[in-house]
Amino acid sequence: MRATLILFCMMAFAFRPHPGGPDKPAYRLYTPELKATTYAKLVRQATDADVVLFGELHNNPICHWLELRLTKDLQAEKKGNLVLGAEMFETDNQTALSDYVQGRTTGKELADQARLWPNFNTDYKPIADFAREQRIPFVATNVPRRYARQVSRQGLASLDTLSAEAKGQIVPLPLTVDLTLPGYQAMIKMMSESSHGGNTGSSPANPHGANTDMTANFARAQAIKDATMAYFILQNLKPGQTMLHFNGDYHSKNFEGIVWYLRKQRPDLKIVTLSSVEIPDPDHPARENQHLADFVLAIPDDMTKTY
Repeated sequence: MRATLILFCMMAFAFRPHPGGPDKPAYRLYTPELKATTYAKLVRQATDADVVLFGELHNNPICHWLELRLTKDLQAEKKGNLVLGAEMFETDNQTALSDYVQGRTTGKELADQARLWPNFNTDYKPIADFAREQRIPFVATNVPRRYARQVSRQGLASLDTLSAEAKGQIVPLPLTVDLTLPGYQAMIKMMSESSHGGNTGSSPANPHGANTDMTANFARAQAIKDATMAYFILQNLKPGQTMLHFNGDYHSKNFEGIVWYLRKQRPDLKIVTLSSVEIPDPDHPARENQHLADFVLAIPDDMTKTY
């Protein structure tokens, strides 16, 4: 009897709740309606898609790890019909990127020849190295930053004076930008609020005119990035292939940005989007995170950052 009592006490102690609570998931995946879903379903849908837009948070390690895992799993599924693309590489650095992925140059040469993001070594080099190992084509899709900066300062019309070579590095002009799209409207509102009260360059007749142009041009600079990425995705996508594209979440969430320009050119395109959000409790996403993408990647908001 005494032995039985001791055994019972040991079992009760062993199975009592741990003071730290249940396991802490690094991420959860949800459908657009915030129903729990699985990574296996993401892989299946991505395999059947023409374009997969992974909307990342640039300094989030879970995003970068999942991007690498998805690259590896899609390569296994597509059996040579996978193409990678990324906002992090600008179109005028395509030769440098291709030379590295095809094994013609070293990592040091890539760093010397291309404008790499400061977090390249930790966050994107593992993907580039896997592409190099597997000989996966890797497309630089983003507009050269000097042209986006030019648009933000001088407007889209300023691009008309570029050389033919320079124009070959951006989406064909003229570019139609719909500033009524919610994403661009939110950007304009954000910029207007951040500059509230500033009348630099304005006139008494139109005290906020200059600021209005500047905020609109900021959204147009975002649009030239979105449109250029969409253009080079389509230029490098062949029938039967899947393009896995990495970009900041804002460039594709709410099915806008890159998605809008892809749909404008190819309404029939099968696109899968993923939007990353950092929230206090990944097990209980708020309603505001509904319909951001085909897959919502929920990550704890205290996740370690890569920079």
